[in-house]
Amino acid sequence: MFRRSVVTDGTATGQGPADDNCYGKEVGIKKKSKVPGVMITQFIEPLPEGMSHPDFIRKPIALTIQEGKFAFFKAIVTGDPTPTVTWSRNNGDVSDTSRYQTKYDPTSNEHTFEMPNVMPDQADTYKCFAINEYGQAIVTVILNIIEVGYKKNKAPQPAAEATNGNFKTVLKRRSKILPKSEQSERKDGEIDPKFWELLLSAEKKDYEIICTEFGVTDFRWMLKKLNEKKKEREEEQAEFVRNLSNLKPIQVNADGTASFEVDMDLIEPSSSIFLYKDGVMVPYTKELGDKIKHNLKQVGKKYIFSMKDLMPDDAGLYQLDVEDVNMFSTDFKIPMVDFLVKIQEVKAIEREDAVFECVLSNPFSKILWFGKNLPLEQGEKYDIQVSEDKLIHRLVVKDCMVVDKGIYSACAGIKSCNAWLVVEADKEVPKGKKSARKTTRAGGSGMDLQKVAQEQQVKLVKEREERKEQIQIAKEAAAPPPETPPAPAPTKPPAEPEAPKDPEPIVNEPPVVEPPVVSPAASITTAEEPGSGHPTEEAGVGERLDEPLVDTGGPGITCGLSDIYCHRGQPAELAVAMNIECEGTWFKDGEQLNSGAGITITKDGTSHKLTIQTCKDDDSGVYRFVSGDQSTQGKVTVGGVPEFDPDDLHKFSKPVIIRVGQNAAFKMPFPPQESLVVSWFKDCTEIKDGGGVKIVREPNHSRLLLRDCLRTDAGEIKIQLKNPFGSVEATSKLIVLDRPGPPEGPVETAESTSSIIEIKWNPPKDDGGSAVTNYIIERQQAGQCLWTKLGDVSADRTSFRDRNVMHGKKYNYRIYAENPEGLSDTLETADSIMAGIMILSGPPGTPQVVSASKTCIKLTWTPPEDDRGVPIIGYQLEKRKKDTNQWIALNAVNEPIEDVKYAVKDVTEGTEYEFRVSAINESGPGDLSPPSAMVCAKNPNMRPCFKDPEDFIVVRAGISARVKICYEAEPPPEITWLKDNEPISPWINIINTEGMSQLVIPSSKRSDSAIYTIIAKNSVGEASFDIEVRVTDEPKSPGPVELEQTVHGKVLISWAPSPDQELDDRLFYMVSQHDSNTRMWKTIADRLLTNTYTANNILPGTEYHFRIYAKNDMGLSDPSQSPTWGVNSNRVQNTSNGGNSTEVCFERPPSILVPLKVHTPPKGYQLYMTCAVRGCPTPTVSWYLNGICINSDNNYYITNSFGVCSMYIMRVRPNDSGEYRVVAVNSLGKAECSTKLIVKD
Repeated sequence: MFRRSVVTDGTATGQGPADDNCYGKEVGIKKKSKVPGVMITQFIEPLPEGMSHPDFIRKPIALTIQEGKFAFFKAIVTGDPTPTVTWSRNNGDVSDTSRYQTKYDPTSNEHTFEMPNVMPDQADTYKCFAINEYGQAIVTVILNIIEVGYKKNKAPQPAAEATNGNFKTVLKRRSKILPKSEQSERKDGEIDPKFWELLLSAEKKDYEIICTEFGVTDFRWMLKKLNEKKKEREEEQAEFVRNLSNLKPIQVNADGTASFEVDMDLIEPSSSIFLYKDGVMVPYTKELGDKIKHNLKQVGKKYIFSMKDLMPDDAGLYQLDVEDVNMFSTDFKIPMVDFLVKIQEVKAIEREDAVFECVLSNPFSKILWFGKNLPLEQGEKYDIQVSEDKLIHRLVVKDCMVVDKGIYSACAGIKSCNAWLVVEADKEVPKGKKSARKTTRAGGSGMDLQKVAQEQQVKLVKEREERKEQIQIAKEAAAPPPETPPAPAPTKPPAEPEAPKDPEPIVNEPPVVEPPVVSPAASITTAEEPGSGHPTEEAGVGERLDEPLVDTGGPGITCGLSDIYCHRGQPAELAVAMNIECEGTWFKDGEQLNSGAGITITKDGTSHKLTIQTCKDDDSGVYRFVSGDQSTQGKVTVGGVPEFDPDDLHKFSKPVIIRVGQNAAFKMPFPPQESLVVSWFKDCTEIKDGGGVKIVREPNHSRLLLRDCLRTDAGEIKIQLKNPFGSVEATSKLIVLDRPGPPEGPVETAESTSSIIEIKWNPPKDDGGSAVTNYIIERQQAGQCLWTKLGDVSADRTSFRDRNVMHGKKYNYRIYAENPEGLSDTLETADSIMAGIMILSGPPGTPQVVSASKTCIKLTWTPPEDDRGVPIIGYQLEKRKKDTNQWIALNAVNEPIEDVKYAVKDVTEGTEYEFRVSAINESGPGDLSPPSAMVCAKNPNMRPCFKDPEDFIVVRAGISARVKICYEAEPPPEITWLKDNEPISPWINIINTEGMSQLVIPSSKRSDSAIYTIIAKNSVGEASFDIEVRVTDEPKSPGPVELEQTVHGKVLISWAPSPDQELDDRLFYMVSQHDSNTRMWKTIADRLLTNTYTANNILPGTEYHFRIYAKNDMGLSDPSQSPTWGVNSNRVQNTSNGGNSTEVCFERPPSILVPLKVHTPPKGYQLYMTCAVRGCPTPTVSWYLNGICINSDNNYYITNSFGVCSMYIMRVRPNDSGEYRVVAVNSLGKAECSTKLIVKD
């Protein structure tokens, strides 16, 4: 239901009380729009048919924009008649066309309100009015302007909002986090508001870190207070967002930008979104590629805020507000760190590990690694390593593949560096096979990173000490002068000393110092090692760095006790130094100690010592020294260096020998101990678990497994056991057997003569773990594919003499090294080695032109006079066009011309060429001959001659006759055709092409038969040729045939001539005979030019038939059948003496055996109609449709097969409907049947 209320704040056309409207009563009715935020007032009730009040399809959207930008609002309205659109603002005028422009696009129906170069005074609430005579629609929109350097407490100009018809001023937006310049000094115990803002947006796992940073220790109180604030904040957020999730704190990306994101489902999409940093409003843009530092990108419900060009002053608290409610807070911390050594480009071979290394200026527990703009984490593919001092950081890309290539980057704070990883295919692996996993590593910085890190560590320690001194000096300067304490009364016992207050925090805490270990060689008192000149520390003597020295005026400890480790069976000493000479007492685990039972307590002035003569396990405990109200304590731990069992040590020291691809396993037992660190090393480099390495640590032993070992895995394997008292090591050796590496090159030529080639090489660098037994040498002649084994030599020889060579030929060699594991890869010669000196042949004779035509030039030449003692294999021919300098070889050196003549077919008609030739021997092409004379590629002048013409042609009458004559002539001749020595008729076509002439007679007739003559004539001569053309057709049958017997056994056959006999002088006759014995037709006479023939061997009692054919060049005519000759014709009719005989007769009139059936096929379907008819003689069958004969209609396919009459219609049509009738007629009568065909739609 729409709510109705009378409008009292204004009138419009047709709304005043004095106006009348023919369509209805004048009212002011509030209507609801489908677009939220649109207020519609209808003036007339009811609306006329087809008319409508204005409404917004698209309303303007609130805008927050930086000062100086281009601001605009867009709206699309609807209504009939078309509404008028106007714009206004609450606090100002929009009539200034230089600042406000109104536009309308009739194509998209968009109304645009533009404000170029927007200024802060234009921030206001704007209204858009759409009005026609039946109502009006109004929508309001807010424009916020962000000034450069604008602060949050300097919010935009107050915007007016309509509430129940009244306009109230919007309060200035304030943040709970004030800018640093406006923050007041906090009182003791007061918590920074930043603490709560961070907790409200943080995950539970980060609570402890935030509390530690702000010094909050009461977690129970914090959680209770946080839940209250969360409830309040969620109620505030519910006014503007339906859902808030996926809050991701700010972090640095691989491209050097920083971003944070949040998923927000805004109730009103036009709600204003503000970004603050430390309480100061930050301008941002939604346009990609804009020069402004901060950017907002919206993807669906996800909002991503990012900033580029990071600087140290970008650190701070970032807050995201919707209107005046905070949605998300995140703290951006930028550590002061830089790269001393940046990562470098790495070129790795496939299946090899790649290493990126860098050194930082300050310790950093973890930096961010990116690969191809994706974050990388520790796992099977990537190994992220950090040194103990946290200065050296490494990224290891394991088992590199081609897909891993790309740009990798390291980010520490806002600093970053990047480098390429280039992965090359392993060329040693055959195509189609997968290469084996490599244990080698590619990359690294190429510098001594440990040295760089140590120098930086020394520098940091020095800076730390300087800061400590500066802080101490500042404290002493600020502290008041100490007062002299009054002397204590002798009768009063000394008061309990107050617990020292916590020391003030310093910039960098000192490093943790491990308790010293008392080595067996350490002396009890301070002494100098002979020859060293440096004192050694006393066992157990050291300062307690964590106890402050208090000057109370009475006894004080200047050097206290510390925790120590003592070797079992060795002496140890505990010493305490006092500031004055006084008495003291020693305690162990709370029990007082006295001299005796292996313990000696001495006092020398201000020095108090406790000496343990021989340390035992029972001597471990907490020792304490007390003097008056001063005390110090330290823990003594007695133990020993780890040990190996001698048998296990001997067994472990034996080398492990395996083959390539096998697994190597090492196991070392040891006694169980506490605080025992087990480490494995290969060639003094520690081995880590991962990849092809598996390390198992059990309480009483440790195992090392190396999978799929390669030759590079061979070396010294060492296990180290370490505890606080020392370390012990056991060493073994891993031998990986493999085929040797290739011999070392290059291959040197020690000697080369016409009969001997001697080569030398060097042994392989890697013998594969076992000695090389011999070398195998193979040879290949240059230009061939076959490699031949020459032999082998022992391992102590690294040279070979090849005696089976031919002078001038070049050879390639390759050498294999062999050991018990197999053959190595080959070492090949870089260039072919020639046997002897290169001897080239002398020049052949000048090429001579044998003949020239437009398609071919034939040449010949003579062999060289001087072949210089080397046989000639063939020749190489070159050509050059006239007016050019380029000689082009017509054949390759490895495809020599074996003869001294050649036909050059690669020529262009009309172009002039010259040629030269060189002889080829085993050393290559020799000297070139002098060039030939210029020759033009064209045909020579010649008299016309015809090529294999036909002199007689037979053509069937009615088709076109074609006479083709090929000829050769230069220059091209003039062609003339004659018919019986007369010019040919105009309707006969002559077609002349290059080298051929055609005479075409379309639709030839018998009258076209004649002798045609072709005459070819040019400047050289003339030629002619006659062709007889016979136009004929298949002959007509001869006339009636008569038989007559003149002599016994012979029959005279005569016939009337064929009508074509007078027209065709090449017509003749053929006679065929058929008898009742053989029942086969056979030709008994052929090529008869007369009209009679006498058939011989005519037997009595046998029945004969004869056929006469007319025959010409086109074929046979239909035969003329003779009367039957023989038994029946000579039979005498017998008369019966008895009763009358009955003669059998088979003749009968036609009859219908199977009638037609009714058919009703659908339109477009095929149809068969059949019936069966008999009669003698065979009747003639006719088909009728509605009384019209259809036998000759092509739409019907009609057949008659031995009385079965069929009719087929491929696709029936409506006009095929009707009555079909079949009529069979012979000489004795007729029969018929009919049916109906109905075609369905």
